[in-house]
Amino acid sequence: MRIVAALGGNALLQRGESPDADIQQAHVASAVRALTPLLRHDQVIITHGNGPQVGVLAVESAGDRALSHPFPFDVLGAQTQGMIGYWLAQELSTVLAGRQVGCLICRTLVRADDPALAHPTKFVGPVYAEATAKRLAARHRWDIRKDGTAWRRVVPSPEPTAVVELDLIRLLVSSGAVVICAGGGGVPVVEGTDGALHGIEAVLDKDLTAALLATALGADMLLLLTDVTAVIDGYGTPRARPIRHATPAQLRARSFPAGSMGPKVEAVCRFVEATSRPAAIGRLDDAAALLDGTAGTIVSTGARGRSPGPFR
Repeated sequence: MRIVAALGGNALLQRGESPDADIQQAHVASAVRALTPLLRHDQVIITHGNGPQVGVLAVESAGDRALSHPFPFDVLGAQTQGMIGYWLAQELSTVLAGRQVGCLICRTLVRADDPALAHPTKFVGPVYAEATAKRLAARHRWDIRKDGTAWRRVVPSPEPTAVVELDLIRLLVSSGAVVICAGGGGVPVVEGTDGALHGIEAVLDKDLTAALLATALGADMLLLLTDVTAVIDGYGTPRARPIRHATPAQLRARSFPAGSMGPKVEAVCRFVEATSRPAAIGRLDDAAALLDGTAGTIVSTGARGRSPGPFR
C-alpha cells in the first residue's frame, strides 16, 4: 500500500516550546516511532511542515548584523528541508536498518500572478503576546495576525501547481527507498520569461502540496498527521464535536479557519475527489489507527457515519 504521510510542523515543534535542536529531535524520534507500523508494512512517502522552523530561521536572519539583508524565504525553506529531513533520515535509518532512506530538497512551482502573493495568510514562527508581535512587526515590516489567543507572523502562501522533482521522487520510491520530500510544501518557485525557475518570498502549505504529490504518485491513502485528534465541527463553540467520517461534499459544506484547519480539509477533499481513495486527518501518534479507520477524521466517497476502514 502506498501512503503519503504529511507531518505537521507543529507536531515537530509544539506551540510555545523552545526551538532547541534537542527538543525538535525528540519530537522527530517520536514521529518515526508513530510511523514505524506503517513503514514496516507499507510504502510510505514522508513530507513535513516547516511553519515554526522557517519562522525561527527568519527571526535569526533578520537579527543577524553580519547580513546586509535577511535571507529570502525560498532559501530559508530549503534550509528547513535539510534540517528536518536530516533528523528524519537519521531516525528512519536506525529503525529501518538495511533500507535506503533519501531526503530531497524539492521545489514546487507556483503562478507568478497568484493573488495569494498579495494577501499573507500562512502562520510562521513562534507565538507572541500582542504587544510584542506589534513591536516586531513594526521593526521588521512583518504582517501579523491573531492565532488563537496569541499572535504570529503571516507570509504569502500561493497555490502549489507542480512538484518539480516529481520524476526523481517516483524513481526513488520505485527502488524501494523511503523518501522524505517536499518539506514545507516545497521551495516556492515561479517560471521566468527566460524559462528558468526563480525562488519567491512565500511559504507553501504542506498539506496542499501533499495532496498534489499523493495524487501524482498514485497513493492509496493520504494521511495528514498533526497535533489535533480530528476535524472539529463548530470549533470554539458549545456545540463543538469531532467529525469522524465525512465525504468531501459534507466537509465543503462547513467552514474551517483559513490559517489552520481550512487547508487540511481542502487538501483531503482534493485528494479524495481526484482519486476516489481515502484520506485522514488526525494525531501523529494515531497514525496506525488512522489507517485502521478507528481514529481521527476519515474522508472518503462513502456516506458519513459509515466507517470505511480498515484500508489495508
